[in-house]
Amino acid sequence: MLPYLIVLALNYYALPFLITNTGMAMFILLGVIPLISMVCAFICGVRQGFHWLFVLCGTVLFIPSIWIFYNSSAFFYVVVYGIILLIGNTLGMFLHKKR
Repeated sequence: MLPYLIVLALNYYALPFLITNTGMAMFILLGVIPLISMVCAFICGVRQGFHWLFVLCGTVLFIPSIWIFYNSSAFFYVVVYGIILLIGNTLGMFLHKKR
């Protein structure tokens, strides 16, 4: 799971440096980060099956970035990204079982 968590950490902590204005912030928070998270969780699910620990660690990994890059209104995204990781990992698990 470590390579996938590293990708998520880069996703959560490197992409905010690209934010230059509000429009770019919304694009990254609502488009890029969820997409990369979903793909990463899906690939993890396909290769390793479903892991609650991956979903939990991937969700908790986002929390410190709220205080570093955003404000308290971004706590909503913790739940959203957690659900996205859960869905991606679950979908990947179904393909893992068919292999």
